[in-house]
Amino acid sequence: MENFSLILAIVVVTALAFDFTNGFHDTANAMATTISTGALKPKVAVAMSAVLNLVGAFLSVEVANTISKGLVDETGIRPEVIFAALVGAILWNLLTWLVGLPSSSSHALMGGLIGATIASAGMGAVHGDALVTKVLIPAIAAPIVAGVAAMLATRLSYSLGKKADGKAAAKGYRTGQIASAGLVSLAHGTNDAQKTMGIITLALVAGGVVAPDSDPPTWVILSAGLAIALGTYLGGWRIIRTMGKGLTDLQPQQGFAAQTSAATVILASSHLGFSLSTTHSVSGSVMGAGLGRKGGVVRWSTATRMFVAWGLTLPAAALVGALAESVTDLGDWGTAVVAVFLVASSAAIWKISRREVVDASNVNHTDEPAGVVTTAIAAVTPPPTGTVTETLTATIPAPPATTEPAAPPAAV
Repeated sequence: MENFSLILAIVVVTALAFDFTNGFHDTANAMATTISTGALKPKVAVAMSAVLNLVGAFLSVEVANTISKGLVDETGIRPEVIFAALVGAILWNLLTWLVGLPSSSSHALMGGLIGATIASAGMGAVHGDALVTKVLIPAIAAPIVAGVAAMLATRLSYSLGKKADGKAAAKGYRTGQIASAGLVSLAHGTNDAQKTMGIITLALVAGGVVAPDSDPPTWVILSAGLAIALGTYLGGWRIIRTMGKGLTDLQPQQGFAAQTSAATVILASSHLGFSLSTTHSVSGSVMGAGLGRKGGVVRWSTATRMFVAWGLTLPAAALVGALAESVTDLGDWGTAVVAVFLVASSAAIWKISRREVVDASNVNHTDEPAGVVTTAIAAVTPPPTGTVTETLTATIPAPPATTEPAAPPAAV
């Protein structure tokens, strides 16, 4: 550990700060639907998610190895490059949290790493095949697969539950939703916590502390798991509100289907080493569950803003990472300038967020408009059975009364 320099220590601390933002940014992925349907109280939900995130961090290192060994050429990376990458990822996480948009922390991290690496070592230092096969393709496929699975599971749940007792079925679905939410939290730990493990391991390789191609040391796994668990416990209430109430209104059957579908996709990708966005998976499953219920709708105005944020995540974080790398390349004073900018920007974003506080007490309250598609569907929905007569009576006035014509006088 004698090679553990000051810049390397700064990188490790910054990486754990990113992991903390990842935790509260992505709490919604595991617990938004559980909170919105009332299956768990908000604070109980985030505490449960925090514990399971920590447990999940110890279950696998496949995703960590994808970040530390597969995405960029680790032999040509300096610790300053990784620091610049983390700056881009943290600032994007905080900005999207401020506006309540569930963007991908994973893609923010990888975008920052790619931008900083290109600025430092050129395009050749980025492994394009790994970027396409293990990042970009899963980013597109995950929400589609999770969405279709959740839609089909929702329809199956309603179909099988037609003859079930209403109260008993609702209780059963709430219990299943709690279990599936726990599974999503566990899956989140196996996927997202590992990204920080991978970035710290990459920094240790760049600083000469560990040998190339090494797995994450135990202290890295533990610290990353604790950081993401702490962030999860504090709760990203703004994004929980958007995910739980802003996209669609969920019933327990839909919440159970959405969580189960997302957990299956995330765990499968972790096993294969895909650096998957849990945000994309859960968002896709929530929209699929919304469309799976008869009469259910999705607020496409919110979904559109979310899609735009997804598309901007990689390039925006890459741009900030590249700019930060250009400044750190000027020397130690350049690194200090970037560090001060990061702290000042983070403090400013937090101060702005205090103007409208979202916490456990008001997380389920939203004024999000229904949107054009939802309004149109509601306008053409037929009236309920038994109200047709009353509706017609109220809207179509009866014809005016007419008097019978007088009989003609008798002929003389």
